[in-house]
Amino acid sequence: MKPQLAEDDRPPATLSLDEYLSSSFSPDCDFVDGRAEERNVGTFDHSRMVTSLIWMLADRREPWSVMALPSLRMRVGPTPVRVPDLCVIERGGPREQVLTYPPLAVIEVLDEEDRFSATMEKLDDYLRFGIENVWVVDPERRSAHTATRAGLHLVQSSEGHHTSQRRDMRLVITGFSSSTPRGYAVPSTAGR
Repeated sequence: MKPQLAEDDRPPATLSLDEYLSSSFSPDCDFVDGRAEERNVGTFDHSRMVTSLIWMLADRREPWSVMALPSLRMRVGPTPVRVPDLCVIERGGPREQVLTYPPLAVIEVLDEEDRFSATMEKLDDYLRFGIENVWVVDPERRSAHTATRAGLHLVQSSEGHHTSQRRDMRLVITGFSSSTPRGYAVPSTAGR
């Protein structure tokens, strides 16, 4: 179990969108229904996976013309603001401090404390916002899924084995990087 923040370190129970946007939290929080929702981050496996994905995408930034940004706030509707673990945007595209347009992809890296229902709410927000490439990576199970309107889809390796059968997280990264050119990560196994 992860230690909880001290009561005075927690975000306020309720706040306005303007108050949220003018505040900073460490780690940053999502903003849903007038409240800041804490995100589960900071474990070794979570941080290592986010770092690995950033490095992989940084190596491909020129040929794919993308930029990988961790914990970038994104307005996914009139009031909700989500903070994905990793956001992939097009290099040379609009620069906003808080995104108001769908990025090329978002990646959520699960933490042992993440609840399925809360994760699905985030994924639904991303899909409603128009993000076509939504990935969920589970470092503990060594697996990755894509999320579409049809549901979650386990990413398959080129040999047809799902990634949890392998001990090497390179399959997750390979699945993302080989999906399509320029990082538009929609594997052939994903249904729409």
